[in-house]
Amino acid sequence: MAGKQDFNVTFWGVRGSIACSGPETQRYGGHTSCIEMWCGDRLLVFDAGTGARPLGLSLDEKTSGPFKLDHFFSHTHWDHIVGLPFFCPAYGKGNEIRIWAGHLLPSSDIEAVLRQAMTEPLFPVPLDVFHAEISFQDFTAGETLDLGDGIVVRTATLNHPNEATGYRVEFNGHSACYVTDTEHIPGKHDENVLGLIEGADLVIYDGAYCDDEFLDYEGWGHSTWQEGVRLAQQANVKQLAIFHHDPGRSDDALDAIGKEAASHFSGAFIAKEGDTLSL
Repeated sequence: MAGKQDFNVTFWGVRGSIACSGPETQRYGGHTSCIEMWCGDRLLVFDAGTGARPLGLSLDEKTSGPFKLDHFFSHTHWDHIVGLPFFCPAYGKGNEIRIWAGHLLPSSDIEAVLRQAMTEPLFPVPLDVFHAEISFQDFTAGETLDLGDGIVVRTATLNHPNEATGYRVEFNGHSACYVTDTEHIPGKHDENVLGLIEGADLVIYDGAYCDDEFLDYEGWGHSTWQEGVRLAQQANVKQLAIFHHDPGRSDDALDAIGKEAASHFSGAFIAKEGDTLSL
């Protein structure tokens, strides 16, 4: 496990919209969004795409006895929640999971949405099949959350259909931001995003598209890797992880994007399943 002051980030799902298998996506991975963060001995998870399944299996292998975690959702579109019923820690008796969301109030809440997703005819078993002690924490994006143990989570509203939340985790003098499923306005930086990521050690950013194809997907709620680079430069970010890869983007295409992005911003790289960063 992580040491008491270690701040580690692991990518378990980096693909956007739908999981992709096959030889063209093997190197960067085909699972949808899921991030593991260890802040000392505290575990934070972001989203529950299909990457939640291998994360859960990994946690079961390396933990003995019950454990606690905080699980944050950027939003509740299918590709970000579909892995939750296959997240094995949710079935572990004695495990404690706090589920957080900042985009649903006041018209709904995260428990109601996840219960609906695990209701027939959409899913064969209900949310109550979980044996872990699960609690639900709704907030309004823009709030700051103090998790204790020196962990502060700052939040911001993102520009996405049905809304989404961006996160900044601060611990031990370092910071990591999770900013996915957000659409920028060409020629104008998103002030919510800029304020959230200012001076961050790591920004995980929605780079689903390239600038030259962006207008074909206007209104879909995603951004470009070039905008990620521009934001990182403007906000004095140290590292930029290009994330939420389009399902049609092959490993070779991502290689080319990674090379070009790094030529514009030395801290830019392509997010890859299984990679761990220490901040």
